[in-house]
Amino acid sequence: MTGLSAMMCCAAMVLVSLAAGQAAMAQSSGLTLPSSIAAGSAFSIQTSGSGAGTLYIVGPGQVIKRDVQGGGAAFISAGSLHNAGQYLVILTGNGPSETQALTVTPAAQPAALSFLAKPSRLPVGLSDGITGAVYVFDAYQNLITAPEPVNFELSSPAQPEQTRTVITRNGAAWTEMNSTAHQGNDKFVARIGSVTSMRVVEQVPGDPCGLQMTASPAGSEVKLATAPVRDCSGNAVPDGTVVTFTEAYGNSQSTVDVPIKRGIAAVEMPAHPGALISVASGVVMGNQIRWER
Repeated sequence: MTGLSAMMCCAAMVLVSLAAGQAAMAQSSGLTLPSSIAAGSAFSIQTSGSGAGTLYIVGPGQVIKRDVQGGGAAFISAGSLHNAGQYLVILTGNGPSETQALTVTPAAQPAALSFLAKPSRLPVGLSDGITGAVYVFDAYQNLITAPEPVNFELSSPAQPEQTRTVITRNGAAWTEMNSTAHQGNDKFVARIGSVTSMRVVEQVPGDPCGLQMTASPAGSEVKLATAPVRDCSGNAVPDGTVVTFTEAYGNSQSTVDVPIKRGIAAVEMPAHPGALISVASGVVMGNQIRWER
């Protein structure tokens, strides 16, 4: 029988055996093996009787075939069975086929973390603004569903490290962290023992805060300029952020949008005596000036 034919035959036998039910498998007396092993573990299967036979181990994504002698043992080497799940062990020979169930569980030792951090870029000073989620896997990429403590660490050069410890449930753990007060690239790390995974979270300045402008005469116009524009944590708001100057006089109103350059926004507007001039950036309002000259 070719290898392909053997697999087809084996698959057919699995379907017949499963249809017979778990009770029939439990009555098997020709095979002695553990009821459960950890993924990747070595183990042996003891057979009974005499004569040549063939042993099949069929499970999720794997089929193992061994030629055996009745009364002897088949040794399954470490790493052979590595996909967690339910397996069926089948012994065929001159007599009736023997079947037994085998459960392969994930290895106990975590070997890899799938770590997702969102968002990768956000403003400073947001409470619970960063979310981290982790899935824990063994060396064979089986999800480890047993509870495991995951340490989350968010570190910034200018801020104390934030830490959280979360116990996994069904292989997953998640947490929320505050974005720090200073702009820059922070390291977000998930850790189980010596197994770590790191993501970089970029923190950018928030909205302008305490927006202030001054006014000075410039011929027939008034020159308006902001102080260096910063967010509420003192970070410089990036160039290109739009600042809006509004001049209201009589029944008229003029508005000019100006991008910040080198930290400030500046513009010249007509000098109307008695005009009320205001400054804003987005929804953030600054001071107002009554121009009397």
